[in-house]
Amino acid sequence: MSLWFIITLLVLVVVTIVITTLHVREQDRKKLEYMLDAFEDDEFNFRFQENSKFNKTLNRIKWIVERRRQQYEQESWTKLIRVLTHEIMNTVSPIASLSEALSQSVSHPEREMDLKAGLETISSSSKDLIRFVESYRELAGVAKPVLKALMLNPLVNKVIELTREQCTHAGAQCTYHPQVDDILIYADEAQISRILINLIKNAVQAEAKQIEITAEINEDEQTLIHISNNGSPISPESQEQIFIPFFTTKAEGSGIGLSLSRQIMRAHNGTLDLTRSDEQCTVFTLTFK
Repeated sequence: MSLWFIITLLVLVVVTIVITTLHVREQDRKKLEYMLDAFEDDEFNFRFQENSKFNKTLNRIKWIVERRRQQYEQESWTKLIRVLTHEIMNTVSPIASLSEALSQSVSHPEREMDLKAGLETISSSSKDLIRFVESYRELAGVAKPVLKALMLNPLVNKVIELTREQCTHAGAQCTYHPQVDDILIYADEAQISRILINLIKNAVQAEAKQIEITAEINEDEQTLIHISNNGSPISPESQEQIFIPFFTTKAEGSGIGLSLSRQIMRAHNGTLDLTRSDEQCTVFTLTFK
């Protein structure tokens, strides 16, 4: 067997191995890309044939992510049910007890004032319950966003103008400092404006005096809008619950603002997160992917 034949055979073997390896890696890359796309679409109804270690690893990752997702959903529903139960019971309990007391007062004309006060309380509690149900209906019926290309600078400046009176009355100042000129987003103008207005209003209620909005485009070509304020920080306990519907630390308010805002961002294929809250500042970040 000649030397050239052996060399040629070795080259062919090496080339075959390289081509096969590249083909396998490309197939593995496509599998990984498919799995990531499925995760983004919240789809877990897939499984790879376990004919390789790589496929077994992908299936294991999928199982871990799905289990974490199920645990998170269960915790979210538990918290939501707890808040709903608390709100409804707080409203219904006084109505029930007052109704029983008033039924005993009907036969006593001298207790007319008590009867009137009780009916007024029932009326007030009933209206509170109606407002609560209206808030729930609003949360459950978020409209599908009407997406269009928007220049960010005019949108934010319009929001600042709309909230100027409220900020001025509270002694607060809201400013906008984009880190990049001419940022373009694809979004529903009314819905994004609503999110920004709600975050500014929350900052004012937290007694912030400086509210700053900044915008940037990160290395992944995502547009980030940061709304920071120097108001009272959100406690660590509340940070875990502020996006739960009807959770609120304020004496007044429905507790759906942040939850509704997050739903709107999800409908835009984006996110809304609390990225910082300490004695120096509190920062919420809108991410447009």
